[in-house]
Order: sequence, then C-alpha cells, then structure tokens
Amino acid sequence: MNSRPAPSLTLDDFDFPLPPELIAQHPAPQRTASRLLHVAGTALADRCFADLPAFLAAGDLLVFNDTRVIKARFQGRKASGGAVQVLLERIVDGRHAIAQVRASKSPKAGAVLLLAEAFEVAVTGRTGAHDEFFALELKGAGDFWQLAERHGKLPLPPYITHAAEAVDETRYQTVYAREPGAVAAPTAGLHFDQALFERLDAAGISTAFLTLHVGAGTFQPVRVTTIAEHRMHRERFDIPAATAQAIAATRAAGGRVVAVGTTSLRALESAAREDGAVRPGAAETEIFITPGYRFKVVDRLVTNFHLPKSTLLMLVAAFAGHDAIRAAYAHAVAQGYRFFSYGDAMLLERSGDSYAI
Repeated sequence: MNSRPAPSLTLDDFDFPLPPELIAQHPAPQRTASRLLHVAGTALADRCFADLPAFLAAGDLLVFNDTRVIKARFQGRKASGGAVQVLLERIVDGRHAIAQVRASKSPKAGAVLLLAEAFEVAVTGRTGAHDEFFALELKGAGDFWQLAERHGKLPLPPYITHAAEAVDETRYQTVYAREPGAVAAPTAGLHFDQALFERLDAAGISTAFLTLHVGAGTFQPVRVTTIAEHRMHRERFDIPAATAQAIAATRAAGGRVVAVGTTSLRALESAAREDGAVRPGAAETEIFITPGYRFKVVDRLVTNFHLPKSTLLMLVAAFAGHDAIRAAYAHAVAQGYRFFSYGDAMLLERSGDSYAI
C-alpha cells in the first residue's frame, strides 16, 4: 500500500545538511536524559525527554512497538574462501531466512556459505523489489533462531561506526522488548525507562503495545529521483485485540493516540479503516507515507531525527508538515541535537494542512 505521493515530489525535497559530528555514536548516560524537541507547526520548544508527561494528558494513549532485535549480523565465507557479510532481513522460520549478503562477487543460487565458522546455509535465490535480498536455507541440523542468538552479532545501524559492545546489548533494546524478530531497534522507544512508565501511569496516561519487526530494508536508500516511483519493503506486524480496543476507547473518550516511533505509526495506519478504527491481527505492510497522506489513527508522534532523503523523513514531513519539519531540523542542527538511533527525540503534533510542492 502506498499513499500516492504527488508526482512533483523529488528526493532533493527531503535533503538537509547534517554535520557528521551530530550523528550519535553512543547512547545518552540515562535513557530519559536525551533532549526532546516539541514541534507544533512553527512553534518549537527545547526540552528534556523526561519532560514528556507534561505534554500529555490523562486519557491519552501511548502505543509502543515491543519487537526485540535479534543478533542478525554474521561474518562468513564462501566455499571458495571469499569473505562474506550477512545481515538477516528476517527469519522466515527455523530453516529459512532472507538476508543481505555483501561479497566481492554476489553468490549465485546453490552457493553454500559458512557463517561464523559454525553453520552452513545454502543460497536458494534472490528476493525483494530490487532483488536486494537473498533467500537462505539451513544445511544440516539446527534452527535459525537459536543459531542467530548463539553465533550472531547485534546489528547496529551502518552510521554507527563501532562494533557492538556490551553496553549496546542493553541500550539498543527497549526496556519493553519481548517479541524477537527485528534487525533494527524501534529507536523512539529507547528513551523510555521503568521510572518514566510509572510517572505516565500515575498521570493517567495509558499504554498499549503492538509488534512490527523492523527489517534491514529500513536502511535501504531511495534509489529514484521522483518519490512516486519508490516502492517500500515489506514488514510484518501484529496488533493485539486489546490494543485495537484501547485505541477505540481512547478516541471515544476524546483522548489522543500517540505513536511511539514511526514503526508503531506505520502499523496503526496500515491496519486502519477509513473511519479510523484499527483492525486487530497479523499482516504485512509496505505503506509509504509522504506529504498528502491523510492520517486516520495517530494524533501525535514521538520519534528520533531521521536520515536525509529517507522514507522516514518523508513520513514525518507528512505528519507535521513539510515546512515545519524543515524548520525543526534546521533548529536541531543549529542547537547541536544528536541524530539518528542513539540520538535525541521529537514530539510532533499532527498538521491539519495538506501539502504539495
């Protein structure tokens, strides 16, 4: 499903200058110590993430993505001895997975790869909209889930330059992560700790959970100049009946639905009926949200700062308004905010304006 972006939208409309030193390489000392930029149209307010409850009201509902990052990165070698790097996109079942494979020469169907000097997989073909992923099948005994946990490495994003360390094992997971399957963290949730959850509960602010397993495709660049030509990768999600019911009750009582992270937002909007009711259950989404999209469920969005020319930057521009996001990002750069997965956060108010370039 795509939101049919205006034909005039181009990749350059979502570019911005970002000094490399603002790309966060390590998390803040405490989860809630990150900064928070509140964006309400042209009004910007610099706050601390611990201040988030002050922007919410009793009866509001925060919706979180409880996916858990798996150890999806492997070093390996081909039968010829050539080195390969494998990043799982998803584990399909205990015997099969889809992955990115980096090598001097791409492996062909039938090739056998030895991963982590521990187990072998056979390449059975290519998959994906641009054939960017490889289908893998285990050879011999074993289970992909167990082998990944035992032999894989935590897959930090490509803009984090250090290899995963002990602190990353904890800090690149949300405190509420429980459903394994993601190869990238839903990073807006990294700012929450148990003490903040207790403060939210005491203020009468409700929480609910869904699961969307973030795939490696989230880091794939947009390869077209005209945005309308881009096609999104697929991701799996599951919305419990209790979460759908909580959203309906919140809306009926006049509360606001606050998505924690673009993954939560994408799942909710993918499952939404035209009247804003959310269908519970499991599905896949390839929704592409760009300026002009009409939001049906989410009223506010907690999110980190996103990469230039990325689909997530297009999403937040659709949500808060293109001009508002350009101003917010310029302000964040000028004020030295930390960007991307380990960086600071924004609280975005939904814009009621339609947008066209």
